[in-house]
Amino acid sequence: MSKHTAELTWVREGQPFLDNRYSRRHMAQFDGGERVPMSSSPDVVPAPMSDPSAVDPEEAFVASLASCHMLWFLGLAARQGFRVDSYRDAAVGTMGRDERNRIAMREVLLRPRVDFSGEALPSREQVERLHHDAHEACFLANSVRCEVRCEPVFG
Repeated sequence: MSKHTAELTWVREGQPFLDNRYSRRHMAQFDGGERVPMSSSPDVVPAPMSDPSAVDPEEAFVASLASCHMLWFLGLAARQGFRVDSYRDAAVGTMGRDERNRIAMREVLLRPRVDFSGEALPSREQVERLHHDAHEACFLANSVRCEVRCEPVFG
């Protein structure tokens, strides 16, 4: 069983705090050493207490699901002899109330556009199958309660 870590650091830096008007900006450091500025979403906590330029947890959630799907797709395509030149995804997460009336991520829609080259070009059906298989294999999609849908973009 593998473990994956992220270390979060937030420091008050003299802000009053008890008035609830403190900065939500913080740093996330991942096990490989990469540091990413994070903050609450300005949709949840208005600026200037949030930092719109930083990654918010909702964006990170959507990006994690999209990344997991993409990595599986690339691996499956390579194993089947299809050379991928580019992969772009305009993924969108939608928040809403769940069955317990709690605010939750209700759906993540992946919209990958993949360009191939070489002698072995996959058919539309083969690309759809690769996406299906990538979705089935994605550890993160298998771990969440919200629906994760994939609608490949062609052409």
